[in-house]
Amino acid sequence: MVRDDLYITIPTFFRCPISLDVMKSPVSLCTGVTYDRASIQRWLDNGNNTCPATMQVLQSKEFVPNRTLQRLIQIWSDSVRHRVDSPDSIPASAPTQDQVKLIMRDFQLKNNDADHRLHLLSKIVLFARESEENRDFLAKTEQLVPLLVDLICNVDGKSPKNIQIIEQVLRILDVIRTKIGDREQLSNLIMKSDRDCLTAILLALQQGSVDSKIESVRVLEYVAIDAQLKLVIAERKGLLQELMKSVRTEADPSLIEATLSCLIAIAVPKRVRVSLVRMKVVTELKKLLTEPNSSVAITEKVLKLLEMVSSCKEGRGEICEDSGCVQGILQKVLKVSNTATDHAVTILWSVCYLFRDQRAQEAVASSNGMTKILLLMQSNCSPSVRQMSADLLKVFRVNSKSCLSSYDTKTTHIMPF
Repeated sequence: MVRDDLYITIPTFFRCPISLDVMKSPVSLCTGVTYDRASIQRWLDNGNNTCPATMQVLQSKEFVPNRTLQRLIQIWSDSVRHRVDSPDSIPASAPTQDQVKLIMRDFQLKNNDADHRLHLLSKIVLFARESEENRDFLAKTEQLVPLLVDLICNVDGKSPKNIQIIEQVLRILDVIRTKIGDREQLSNLIMKSDRDCLTAILLALQQGSVDSKIESVRVLEYVAIDAQLKLVIAERKGLLQELMKSVRTEADPSLIEATLSCLIAIAVPKRVRVSLVRMKVVTELKKLLTEPNSSVAITEKVLKLLEMVSSCKEGRGEICEDSGCVQGILQKVLKVSNTATDHAVTILWSVCYLFRDQRAQEAVASSNGMTKILLLMQSNCSPSVRQMSADLLKVFRVNSKSCLSSYDTKTTHIMPF
């Protein structure tokens, strides 16, 4: 086993400027720069006539073994073996900005295989995760995102290694997405009609790890900037179905929360909300709502999505069909957070007051809902919530001798969808 307190620093000049790995067979070009033989040979075989590190035109493509450096690397490697049980335990260190530039040049080589691409992508991920400064650098590197998008648009999803490539690309896009100044430009690049990034994202949702699924839905949410793109995403065959699988109660809580945010983002068009209702989204949301271990963030998002689907006839029908769903919504009033209460009251107001659904009214009445509404009106709620609460009391014909008998409501609410 490797000692926990042992950290091996690899000397920078032992690393190949192209692969960033410790060189196995160092060779020097006429420019004086040393590379690992396999890496520089691949560069030259692709027709390049420049030194990758300096971009100087090569007067000669011949290279000579750097025996001195090879001996130094061997001595260092031997000393490492005395301190650790396995060379694989040497921790990877993040590349520099100059090395990232070389990585992007290496990506342009046509004969890069899946293993090599994975290796290069892992270096960029390591670089991105190291600091905010590095993420800013990647976001400002103009050729990076087009390069990444091109990469996953041309990947065959049948190979497990290609799925890993898609995962790594989405991981990079996820960590730099908020750093990119022009969100519309990023969205247009990913959603461009002559590309097929959605297929890659769908593959990640179907076959990727939990982390990859979370990163995928965050990227989807970020690029869904207008109604047209929301529809394109929602109507991509199989995509909504995969998102629905990610909000089941047995799914990872972080994945559930990220997916709910994504669904809220793309469910603005009515067609999308109707599609979700037909996929039984209300049933899944009710399960999450009644799950005792759901976090505040998940509960708030569940209620927000229920509020959205309650604005269409199909959604209201599903909500009111199940008295348990209405009762579950009522139970969250004053129990979770102000945000959750706002969403819950809006749903109840929609089904009980605005559309006068008798089933919903009976479910609220049977759960002593008016007591909770009265308590809510006495709390420090927002003016809009107080107005909706008064409307609900009016529906249930509060006793004329109560303190609210003189409260006359003139509803001017406008549904938000």
